[in-house]
Amino acid sequence: MKQRKWDPKTKGKIVLEGVKGRPIAEICNEYQICQSQYYQWRDQLLSNIDKVFDAPQKTSRETRLASENQKLRALVGELTLELKKNDEVYR
Repeated sequence: MKQRKWDPKTKGKIVLEGVKGRPIAEICNEYQICQSQYYQWRDQLLSNIDKVFDAPQKTSRETRLASENQKLRALVGELTLELKKNDEVYR
């Protein structure tokens, strides 16, 4: 028998149906999973529930782009000052 792979979104949906009060046996019959599988997913969800409210971590790409953005803003500021100085000299 080939094992099915459940994506995290579907697992969460299934577990939430049970948390909302739908009978576990009914859920398991509909999705063709055993009750022990449901309870494993439920326990996994509950043990990681605190992570739902954590602020998302920036990826290395986002960090690199933010750094590059900051450097470019500083460069634009320096060039603007230089242009203002040159403009005052020629007046």
